[in-house]
Amino acid sequence: MVTRHGEAVAVRPLTLAWVRRHLEAGERIVGAVALQGGATADMRRLAIGTRDGGTRHLVLRSFVGPTRQGPADGLLHREADALSTLACTGVPAPRLVAVDPTAAYCEYPSLLMTHLSGRTVVDDEGLETRLPLLARQLVAVHAVRSADRPRAYVALTTADTVVTPRDADAAVWAAAIDVIREPAPRYEGRFLHRDFQPGNVLFDLPPEDSAGAVGARITGVVDWAAASWGPADLDVAHCSTNLALLHGPAWGLRFIKAYQEAGGKLAAAVDERLYWQVREPLAFSEEVQSVAQPWREAGRTELTTRAVEERLDAYVTSLMNALG
Repeated sequence: MVTRHGEAVAVRPLTLAWVRRHLEAGERIVGAVALQGGATADMRRLAIGTRDGGTRHLVLRSFVGPTRQGPADGLLHREADALSTLACTGVPAPRLVAVDPTAAYCEYPSLLMTHLSGRTVVDDEGLETRLPLLARQLVAVHAVRSADRPRAYVALTTADTVVTPRDADAAVWAAAIDVIREPAPRYEGRFLHRDFQPGNVLFDLPPEDSAGAVGARITGVVDWAAASWGPADLDVAHCSTNLALLHGPAWGLRFIKAYQEAGGKLAAAVDERLYWQVREPLAFSEEVQSVAQPWREAGRTELTTRAVEERLDAYVTSLMNALG
């Protein structure tokens, strides 16, 4: 089920009872609204009435169906572990309150966490200023050190599953696909978000600056269910591809540069950087429609499936020209 952002919703009885057990003495649930989510995860912001008459908020994430990333219990275990690790760092992530990964108490596998202020921004306006903020934040994520490493990254595509867009330059795409036929290069492992992109970063924007230029700051990084261990290049490539599709291919290349200017380290050899950078857009080729839909729902109505396919083709071509 997909619910509209901000719509009042009900919480199922077993889940409601589970949440109540994790509130502080004298607190009660006074409201719930839907947050923007996907087809398999219900996201709800819960208003909690406190003993002193105030209100605080928690976020409830419940997996109601299968996911491309694997079983819900594995995703929730990884998210819970990541949030526990990040609690001791300067990365602005939610704090874990409780998790029920196997639906032992709730109707569906669920996780309860603190609510962070701010909102996602996918507008073109203000990107010039937001881009270095995103880059510096990702460098900070990759600087996290954990005694217990998350699982190794999982590749999201293979050379045989890539879908070449209609009217794309077949020779360029064939060359890009050949790049990922080769064995993965050796890499220095880092703590990865694995879905770091504008839709998972919250900004605080001054009232006079609705698009986030002057005075914008990051207040949170959310959705840690895919946290992994792997090359920093993968997170950079994922965010770069999102930026290229949202704002145009040049912005994808600019993010790679911004990450390095912020102190981030990528693979030393050009062919190794190309392997990681091209792997992510090739993975996007398999799910262009599902990628574009949330952006249109967020107001970017011009980003039709066809428009996103064209930007994807242009970005792959840009990468092959720049690094190939």
